[in-house]
Parts: sequence; C-alpha cells; structure tokens
Amino acid sequence: MKVPLLDLSRQYNQLQNELEEALIKVARSGRYILGPEVEGLEKELAEMCQAKYAIGVSSGSDALVLALMALDVGEGDEVITTPFTFFATVGAIARLGAKPVFADIDPKTFNLDPKKVEAAITDKTKAILPVHLYGQMADMDSFMEISKKHNVAIVEDAAQAIGSFNSHGKRAGSLGDFGCFSFFPSKNLGAMGDGGLVVTNDEALYEKGKILRAHGSKPKYYHSIVGGNFRLDPMQAAVLRVKAPHLEKWHKQRKENADRYREIFAEYRDQLEGKIDLPQEIEGRHIYNQFVLRAEKRDELKAYLAENGIGCEIYYPLSLHMQKCFSYLGYKEGDFPESEKAAKETLAIPVFPELTEEEARYVVKSIVNFYA
Repeated sequence: MKVPLLDLSRQYNQLQNELEEALIKVARSGRYILGPEVEGLEKELAEMCQAKYAIGVSSGSDALVLALMALDVGEGDEVITTPFTFFATVGAIARLGAKPVFADIDPKTFNLDPKKVEAAITDKTKAILPVHLYGQMADMDSFMEISKKHNVAIVEDAAQAIGSFNSHGKRAGSLGDFGCFSFFPSKNLGAMGDGGLVVTNDEALYEKGKILRAHGSKPKYYHSIVGGNFRLDPMQAAVLRVKAPHLEKWHKQRKENADRYREIFAEYRDQLEGKIDLPQEIEGRHIYNQFVLRAEKRDELKAYLAENGIGCEIYYPLSLHMQKCFSYLGYKEGDFPESEKAAKETLAIPVFPELTEEEARYVVKSIVNFYA
C-alpha cells in the first residue's frame, strides 16, 4: 500500500468543476492584480478569523515581513520567537535588520514557552512572535499579559493554524497586533501556489499594511514609506474562495483522523510503550495541519516507513539557532534543549482529510512492525 503524507489530488477531484470555473472567471475578467476576488476573500476570512480587517498578501512569509514592517521593526530592535519553527518566522525578522532572540518551547505543545519569553525581554524588545505550530494555538493569554506588562507588540505566526482557537474560543490570529497566515498548498486551507493573509483589529495598522503591500504607495506613484510588492494574486484568491466554505469539514475530518490514530495506537500500547508519544491537545481546538509523533530511533523509523510506501516528514530537523545563517547570533548547542530534543524526535505522519481507515491502520501497523 502507498500512503502519501498529503494527496491534494483527492481534494481537487472533489472540487474540480468549481475550481476551474473560478479560475476561468478570473481569466476572462481581465482583473489580474488585486480586484474583487481578493477583496471578497479578505472580507470572508476576516470574519472567519474574528478580525475586523484582512490584507491578502503574496505568501505567509511576506505576511510576517509586512506585519513587522507595519510595526516599524528594524535595526536595533529585538524580536523574541521560537527556534523550533519554519525558517520564514525568523527570516522575516532578520531580513528587516532586527535581531532574532530565541526562547525555548513547551515540550507538550512544541509552542513557545511564555516564561522563557519573559525572561528574554530587554529594553530593545520590539515584539514577540509566537508560532501556533502544527495547528495548535500557543498560550496567548500569557503572551497578551506579557505584551501589556512590557509594552511590546505581538505578531502571531498562524501559518499552520487558520481556524484553530483557544480555550476561550478566540481564533488564531485575532489576539495579537497582527495575525499572519499562509496558503501554501499543504496548509488546511491551501492555494494552488503561494498566498498569505494578514489580519488585525487596529484600523491604523490595517491602513498602513495596505500601503506597504503596494510599495508604500498612496496615492499611486507617491511614496511616503518604502513597502514591497506583497499582493495576493486574484487567481489564488478565487481558488481560496472556493475552498474556504469546506474548511470546517476538513478540520473535522483531520480531527477524526487524529482520534482514529489514537484508537489504533491504543490497540498496540504494550508493543509501543516508551517508543512513541502522540501529540497532545492542550489549548482549545487543534486543527492538525500535521500529526506529529515523538519517536525513538526517529530517523530509522522515517526510512522504514518510506521503504514501505508511507509518506512522512520531519518538521523540523535542525533548530534554527543551530542554522549556519544565524551563527552570528552567538547561540550554541545546548542553549535550547527542548527545541533541540524535538528536532531529533519529531516525525509527521499522514493526517489529511481524505485519509482512509485502511490507510491509517497500515501506517500504525508499519510503525509497530518497525519497533518489533
């Protein structure tokens, strides 16, 4: 049996007619930069995310850059974030000339540990950038308290977490000064290429973000600030507008797949005792962009699963404080032990909405066979 980590063709086949009609509509409209599809998507997703305003942008990476630019983050500033995340989180800080400052993660959720963050605050701290990793929200109650206490901004990296919410029902991206989302195809709400979104409840930040999205131009050809070309393509907006109404169903299916995994793994509890740990649901609704195990002999397990036709991936194999490009920050191995431990132990297995029970059982049985 072959079980891919993600099979987007199954989703496409369900929505083929609607998607192709939407793309043809844009092609025939002659509106190829921003326009009604982008504006419509912004309104719809702002409501979904419990935010007043939304700005469609070119990628999740550019969403982070735009948000930090709108907060005037730059040379001499520090931004505290996690070393256990996708590169773009930290790359956005470095690209603006600010200094990334790392704090370690909570080993249960893999999300930034608020206590470690507060200990890292200095008079140069301009913002905190928590990541809602794998689809589960970070402890935003604690981060908002820290924000108020120290008068620092919060930018939520919600790239993997659209539609997740905390124990109070507050949605990812709605609590900080900005929330940043990615529509990379592998996300729960994915485009047919790159795309992203910035949300905020602050009208002034929203207006500034829109200006920054188009080279800092307002009115056209007049520039009071330097921005970038961060516009969301209307073709991608049209695709996302077709998919967005199905997102709640896909979240539900991913959760059902996660629960099914737990039931199947429980059947082999004795054989797997001390070998693997399943993801924990700590904060509100986990949308399972990824179902991530901690596994003994992780690299060997990954190779074994691949040999048996099972897609799996390591998110992420090297903590960012150990990446060569950030060596100038002066961190060393051992500085963030939980992040380093997670980088050596974590492995994502298939959890996409269309995953069948037969496929899930094959994945678990293969893991059992490896440890046997």
